[in-house]
Amino acid sequence: MTITSLRRAVLPGVATLALALSACSASNETDTASGGGDEAAAELSGQYTIGGASSQEAAQLAWTTGFTEVAPDVTMTYEPVGSGGGRENFISGAYMLAGSDAYLTDDEGELSDATERCGGEAPIEVPNYVSPIAIIFNVDGVDELNLTPETLGAIFAGEITQWDDPAIAEENPDADLPSAPINAVHRSDESGTTENFTSYLDVAASDSWTGGVVETWPREFGGEGAQGTSGVVSAVTDGQNAIGYADASQAGDLGTANIQVGEEFVAPTPEAAANILAVSPLAESAEENQLIYDLDYLTEEADAYPIVLTSYMIACPTYEDQAEADVAKAYLEYVIGPEGQEQGANEAGAAPLESGLQEDALAIIETISAGS
Repeated sequence: MTITSLRRAVLPGVATLALALSACSASNETDTASGGGDEAAAELSGQYTIGGASSQEAAQLAWTTGFTEVAPDVTMTYEPVGSGGGRENFISGAYMLAGSDAYLTDDEGELSDATERCGGEAPIEVPNYVSPIAIIFNVDGVDELNLTPETLGAIFAGEITQWDDPAIAEENPDADLPSAPINAVHRSDESGTTENFTSYLDVAASDSWTGGVVETWPREFGGEGAQGTSGVVSAVTDGQNAIGYADASQAGDLGTANIQVGEEFVAPTPEAAANILAVSPLAESAEENQLIYDLDYLTEEADAYPIVLTSYMIACPTYEDQAEADVAKAYLEYVIGPEGQEQGANEAGAAPLESGLQEDALAIIETISAGS
C-alpha cells in the first residue's frame, strides 16, 4: 500500500468533508491550493498577535513576513511563548490562533476549555510544522553510523558506554569504531525536543529505555547536559566521540545517524520526516476538523523517519468577528499551502507536508467562518 493510499484510508471524515466542499468555485479552489493569495485576502487589514510553540519561531517569522505579500495591510506577530502558553492564550481568547507541539487533550481539561472558547465547536487542529530530530554525532574515524532503536536507547540510558560495543559494531560492520567512551549529550533545560525524542524511545526502545516520556532529562542516566539546541550542537561539535539529538536543520556539518525502520536504516531527511504522518493513524479523539496523529514509531515503512517533532496550529471553526475569521483563514491557508510550506523548508528547515495532507488540511481551513 502506498503512503498516499494509506493516509486516505485513515481519513474518512476528511474525505467526506472535502467532497462536501467540492461545490466551491474553481477559482476558490485554485486560491486555496496556492496558499490563499486571492483578492479577498489582499483587502484584509489589522494587527494580530498569535503565539505558542517556540519550535515554530523561525518558521513563523518567515510566514508572518511572507504573509504581507498576500495581505499587505495585515501585521501578524507570533510570540514564541511555548506550547502550553499558546494553548492557554488561545483558550482565554488572547490569541485567535495558537501553535502547539502537542494536540489538545482533556488530561487537564484543555480540549473542553478550547471547545467552550469556540462556542461549543471542537477546535480545528492541523499540522503545519514537522521537523526531523537528528541523532548527531562526532566520532573519530566514523563518517556514517547506523543505529537500531534499542541500541540508541541503551546509549542514552547509559547502558552502552563504549563506541566499539558489540551492539554498535554489529550494526556498523564496515565502520572503524574507536575503542573510546561515548559522550552522550542531552538537553539540560525543559525541552519539547527531549519530550518528542523520549516519546520515540519509550515506544520503539522499551527494553533499553526506562526513563519514560520526559521534558527534563533523567539525571540517573548521566551524560553531558547542554542548554538549548545550539548548546547540544556545540557540545557535540566541540566534544570528543560525542553523540546527541537536535533539530536536523541545526546539525550543520555533523554526522547524522541512520535509524532502523523495518529492515532498512533511514536518514533524517525532511521528506522522510514528513512521511511519518502519512503512515500514522489519526488520534482516537480526532474530530472531522482535526488532523491530529499518534505517531507510528513502530512503522516498517522504509521511506518514513520516525523521530520527529510535529507541531500544530489551533483555530476555531467559527469566530464572532468577520475580520478575525477572514484573517485566521487566510493566514492558515498561506502557512499550510505549497508556498508557505516551501518557505518553511527553505528558511527554517521544516519538512514540507505531503501534498495530500496539505489538501486535507486546506479543506478543513476552508470551513472557517464568522458566526451568524
